[in-house]
Amino acid sequence: MVERVVATPAALALIEKLRGLYGPLFFHQSGGCCDGSAPMCFMDGEFRPGGQDVRLGEIGGCPFYMGAAQFEYWSHTQLIIDVVPGRGASFSLEAPEGVRFLTRSRLFSDGEVEALRSDPHDMTKRS
Repeated sequence: MVERVVATPAALALIEKLRGLYGPLFFHQSGGCCDGSAPMCFMDGEFRPGGQDVRLGEIGGCPFYMGAAQFEYWSHTQLIIDVVPGRGASFSLEAPEGVRFLTRSRLFSDGEVEALRSDPHDMTKRS
């Protein structure tokens, strides 16, 4: 199974720490201005995905959504959520930790693209 979004060991460790502090978590990445293009971590229920959001999968057991317009740009890549030093997005839970989540990516291979096209469980398909 091809995953559209994965997390590095450092990101998974931070997710686990944040979950211990805040409980269940949720990720969203939009294409908006300011912090909107960064992956943002919220407490579950603090942010509700809308009709223009696409669920890409989960990282560390947390749902990961992206704005549909942004997904159009990233649909040919696997998102790799990482952590780097620096100030996090203003509303994202990692901001006080002195680090921030960062999206890296890699292009899907032709085989992976075909697997995604034929995967009936791919959450990004719209009816």
